Amino acid sequence: MITTSEVAVSVTIDNTQYLDEIAKELQPLGELEVINQQTIVSVVGNKLTQNSNLMMRLFDSLNNIPVNMVSYGGSLHNVSILVQTSLKNDTLKALNKGLFGMD
Repeated sequence: MITTSEVAVSVTIDNTQYLDEIAKELQPLGELEVINQQTIVSVVGNKLTQNSNLMMRLFDSLNNIPVNMVSYGGSLHNVSILVQTSLKNDTLKALNKGLFGMD
Protein backbone atom coordinates (compact mmCIF):
# COMPACT_ATOMS: atom_id res chain seq x y z
CA MET A 1 0.00 0.00 0.00
CA ILE A 2 1.37 3.44 -0.92
CA THR A 3 0.01 6.90 -0.22
CA THR A 4 1.56 10.23 -1.15
CA SER A 5 1.05 13.87 -0.29
CA GLU A 6 2.94 17.04 -1.13
CA VAL A 7 5.47 16.38 1.63
CA ALA A 8 5.29 12.69 2.51
CA VAL A 9 5.28 9.19 1.11
CA SER A 10 3.88 6.30 3.17
CA VAL A 11 4.57 2.69 2.23
CA THR A 12 3.62 -0.66 3.72
CA ILE A 13 5.96 -3.61 3.51
CA ASP A 14 4.65 -7.17 3.84
CA ASN A 15 7.97 -8.90 4.40
CA THR A 16 10.22 -7.20 6.96
CA GLN A 17 13.23 -9.39 6.19
CA TYR A 18 15.04 -6.48 4.50
CA LEU A 19 13.46 -3.65 6.51
CA ASP A 20 16.75 -2.48 8.03
CA GLU A 21 18.38 -2.27 4.60
CA ILE A 22 15.38 -0.45 3.14
CA ALA A 23 15.33 2.02 6.04
CA LYS A 24 19.07 2.65 5.69
CA GLU A 25 18.67 3.38 1.98
CA LEU A 26 15.73 5.76 2.51
CA GLN A 27 17.22 7.61 5.51
CA PRO A 28 19.20 10.17 3.45
CA LEU A 29 16.01 11.24 1.65
CA GLY A 30 14.34 12.63 4.78
CA GLU A 31 12.72 11.72 8.06
CA LEU A 32 11.87 8.04 8.37
CA GLU A 33 9.45 6.41 10.80
CA VAL A 34 8.83 2.68 11.05
CA ILE A 35 5.54 1.59 12.63
CA ASN A 36 5.07 -2.12 13.27
CA GLN A 37 1.98 -4.24 14.00
CA GLN A 38 -0.28 -2.70 11.35
CA THR A 39 -3.05 -4.35 9.31
CA ILE A 40 -4.48 -3.43 5.91
CA VAL A 41 -8.27 -3.65 5.67
CA SER A 42 -9.77 -3.24 2.19
CA VAL A 43 -13.38 -2.51 1.31
CA VAL A 44 -14.25 -3.66 -2.21
CA GLY A 45 -17.33 -2.82 -4.25
CA ASN A 46 -18.47 -1.90 -7.75
CA LYS A 47 -17.32 1.70 -8.38
CA LEU A 48 -17.11 2.16 -4.62
CA THR A 49 -15.06 5.35 -4.75
CA GLN A 50 -17.61 7.08 -7.01
CA ASN A 51 -20.45 6.59 -4.51
CA SER A 52 -20.14 9.57 -2.14
CA ASN A 53 -22.89 8.29 0.19
CA LEU A 54 -21.15 4.95 0.59
CA MET A 55 -17.76 6.60 1.12
CA MET A 56 -19.30 8.83 3.79
CA ARG A 57 -20.78 5.78 5.55
CA LEU A 58 -17.44 3.99 5.30
CA PHE A 59 -15.50 6.79 7.00
CA ASP A 60 -18.29 7.59 9.47
CA SER A 61 -18.22 3.97 10.62
CA LEU A 62 -14.51 4.37 11.44
CA ASN A 63 -15.12 7.45 13.60
CA ASN A 64 -13.77 5.74 16.73
CA ILE A 65 -10.96 3.83 15.01
CA PRO A 66 -7.56 5.53 14.65
CA VAL A 67 -6.77 5.12 10.95
CA ASN A 68 -3.06 5.48 10.15
CA MET A 69 -3.26 5.48 6.36
CA VAL A 70 -5.89 5.57 3.59
CA SER A 71 -5.32 4.56 -0.01
CA TYR A 72 -7.81 4.91 -2.83
CA GLY A 73 -7.81 6.17 -6.37
CA GLY A 74 -5.75 3.41 -7.95
CA SER A 75 -9.03 1.62 -8.60
CA LEU A 76 -12.68 2.66 -8.61
CA HIS A 77 -13.50 -0.51 -6.75
CA ASN A 78 -11.61 -0.48 -3.46
CA VAL A 79 -10.48 1.60 -0.50
CA SER A 80 -7.72 0.33 1.78
CA ILE A 81 -7.05 1.55 5.29
CA LEU A 82 -4.21 0.84 7.68
CA VAL A 83 -4.96 0.29 11.36
CA GLN A 84 -3.15 -1.14 14.35
CA THR A 85 -3.31 -4.92 14.25
CA SER A 86 -4.85 -4.91 17.73
CA LEU A 87 -7.81 -2.95 16.27
CA LYS A 88 -8.40 -5.21 13.26
CA ASN A 89 -11.48 -6.97 14.68
CA ASP A 90 -12.97 -3.69 15.95
CA THR A 91 -12.40 -2.18 12.50
CA LEU A 92 -14.12 -5.06 10.72
CA LYS A 93 -17.07 -4.93 13.14
CA ALA A 94 -17.41 -1.15 12.70
CA LEU A 95 -17.38 -1.50 8.91
CA ASN A 96 -19.93 -4.34 8.99
CA LYS A 97 -22.23 -2.25 11.15
CA GLY A 98 -21.73 1.01 9.25
CA LEU A 99 -21.93 -0.38 5.72
CA PHE A 100 -24.22 -3.38 6.07
CA GLY A 101 -26.12 -2.76 9.32
CA MET A 102 -24.68 -5.97 10.79
CA ASP A 103 -23.55 -6.18 14.42
